[in-house]
Amino acid sequence: MINSVVIVGGGTAGWMTASYLKAAFSDRVQVTLVESEKVSRIGVGEATFSTVRHFFDFLGLDEADWLPKAAGGYKLGIRFENWSIPGEHFYHPFERLRVVDGFSLAEWWLELGDRSKPFDQQCFITTALCDNKRSPRMLDGSLFVAGLDGTLGKSTLAEQRAQFPYAYHFDADKVAEYLAGYATQRGVRRVLDNVTGVEQDERGWITAVRTEASGDLTGDLYIDCTGFRGLLINQAMGASFESFADVLPNNRAVALRVPRENANDMDPYTSAIAMNAGWRWNIPLFRRDGTGYVYSDEFISPEEAEAELRAAVGPAADDVSANHIRMRIGRNDRAWINNCVAIGLSYAFVEPLESTGIFFIQHAIEQLVRHFPDENWDPQLAADFNGRVHRVVEGVKEFLVLHYKGAQREDTPYWKEAKVRKAPDGVLERVATASSHLLDSETIFPHYHGFEQYSWNAMNLGLGIIPEKARPAIRHMDPANARQEFAKLKAEADAMVAALPSCYEYLASIND
Repeated sequence: MINSVVIVGGGTAGWMTASYLKAAFSDRVQVTLVESEKVSRIGVGEATFSTVRHFFDFLGLDEADWLPKAAGGYKLGIRFENWSIPGEHFYHPFERLRVVDGFSLAEWWLELGDRSKPFDQQCFITTALCDNKRSPRMLDGSLFVAGLDGTLGKSTLAEQRAQFPYAYHFDADKVAEYLAGYATQRGVRRVLDNVTGVEQDERGWITAVRTEASGDLTGDLYIDCTGFRGLLINQAMGASFESFADVLPNNRAVALRVPRENANDMDPYTSAIAMNAGWRWNIPLFRRDGTGYVYSDEFISPEEAEAELRAAVGPAADDVSANHIRMRIGRNDRAWINNCVAIGLSYAFVEPLESTGIFFIQHAIEQLVRHFPDENWDPQLAADFNGRVHRVVEGVKEFLVLHYKGAQREDTPYWKEAKVRKAPDGVLERVATASSHLLDSETIFPHYHGFEQYSWNAMNLGLGIIPEKARPAIRHMDPANARQEFAKLKAEADAMVAALPSCYEYLASIND
């Protein structure tokens, strides 16, 4: 049996992994986590995917308990600003499109909708909630979507049947510390020390991790959560890194933690705002905003990027120090080699445009539990694990490239280059298809990667990749049911805007 695991590196990846392994295996597997107080954290991962609720449910954690401790807020979707026409925006929400007579509302919108108004305003309820800064929960804690309330128990990504309507914004450092408390209370050994080396046998398998003060830490399985350094997976195991710079050129970021002048003015969404050489995120936490500029240093220097970011944020950023980050965009050829598994940035990162960093961590942890080895170290388990995490990253890469290919702006060298830069073959095929008719489950990236067909269509339609006409079949159908559904959606949106508290008002009610 595999009875002991050593995790190298703390932060979000390390403590999510330690917590989940304890929740899954209890005392049947010993877990040791070693982290250095000298290693700085990236501190960017403050926005999440709606599927992250499965992680907290699996651990048995109540949102009302942990979210306030992480300065958390709600994320109903992402608001894309200035990606096509300056001054315009659209949302990519956590909301599946309704279906009428076999066709989604997006299909019916092509036939019946008002093309002078944005697609998302006519086909989603979430858009109205975002525009009006509404919480997804009533003051009594109930969820605005009937039938999805309560916890799912020990649920996983594989059990995602309905689309949960929100994700979270949180301070990643505070979440890591919260999970550290959860894990250590359940028996995880926490070692604060500096790793000085990795010992391996003649086969290349790890036998121990050397530390400055704590001696050798030994286990059966070693997990690399050391971020972009890849201390175990790259430096010791020799995994080769495959860069995505040919299709995703952004390689740097500059981040600010900005006090919000009016704390009550809290958006329930992440903003992704196009800039001269990339894009800017804004992530509202309970009493501050996290903001930053993701860019390519082919087109702008770090100093210029910081100046552009500060100008965009305004006086609130005047006394705030900037955190400059070099991003390693791409993935290793393998995440699992011998008795070493890389989770988080040590395996892959594809820039934070769709908040997939923590999703990648969660997915890898679940797959590790699913493919957990025994003393025989069946190589097929590692091969299957590698295939699944590989495909998730490749699917997200294609989805992100679509954002840049679909963006209509060409007003700076960066955005002009985005239109002609190389793209994976699958993206070009999907853009061609989306120009003719909406994508479906057969024409999006074919393997699980966290995004459903509604996400691909929401991005295409929002960016301006819009078929000239609806599918011909719709023109032979009675539109009465579709018109009724559009009216129903509008009435429901109006009712929810009137009934729900503001995002800040609800969060204030659960904060001490």
